[in-house]
Amino acid sequence: MRSIVLLIDDSDLSRIVYHSLAEEFHIEAVVREMRVPRVTFLKRRLKRFGWRILLGQIIFAKCIVPLLRLESLRRRADILRQWRLDCTPITAHKIIDVSSINSDQVVMLLQQKSPRVVIVNGTRILEEKLLKATSSVILNTHIGITPLYRGVHGGYWALASGDPHNFGVTVHKIDSGIDTGEIVASVIITPAKSDNFVTYPLLQIARAIPLLKQAIRDAINGSSHVFPPPIGTSRLWSHPTATEYLRNRFVFNIR
Repeated sequence: MRSIVLLIDDSDLSRIVYHSLAEEFHIEAVVREMRVPRVTFLKRRLKRFGWRILLGQIIFAKCIVPLLRLESLRRRADILRQWRLDCTPITAHKIIDVSSINSDQVVMLLQQKSPRVVIVNGTRILEEKLLKATSSVILNTHIGITPLYRGVHGGYWALASGDPHNFGVTVHKIDSGIDTGEIVASVIITPAKSDNFVTYPLLQIARAIPLLKQAIRDAINGSSHVFPPPIGTSRLWSHPTATEYLRNRFVFNIR
């Protein structure tokens, strides 16, 4: 069987994906993209959103998210136990650390390994040169229903938009757009009342793992299926600001 290569970030969700797939598949290489330097990250967001939105996102991330993590400690443990999810560190010798997933180093690795399937989780957008470097099937697990809720926190934004019937997760092929590739699997989820912003992604990745495993099997066997996208307006979402989160929580009870 031809190999599988993982392109991931340094996050609990990526570790969960790795350990879950390693139970069934041979993973030839794990390429881990390191975080963008904080100054570079902030400059990019400032240019894209302006200082008011950026400040609101920083307050949310630094002041509200830590409180949500404390609030959800028991629920997080329940999800990990119920779905048998493993977010422990990946063995160091299996990891190739890179500053950018679009580096020439990664291009060369894909050309050398020639994997049947490439799994992507949490990295930056793949550039055209990387997409053209391999004939592999490239799959991404999107924490939301795409293309309606592209970008980040798709489940949260579905709830905040009054659209709970599109709280879910999607496995799709990667193209040159942002979460616009062909859909190979998706599932709608109903979060528990005890879930909140920080447990939504954990619940979503738990439900995505069986879909991703089947998508890999299909890709290896050359029997992948593609499903039509859901009807609705596609939108690219970002991180909520503190004001947005507090309004959604106390007015609409979206946690």
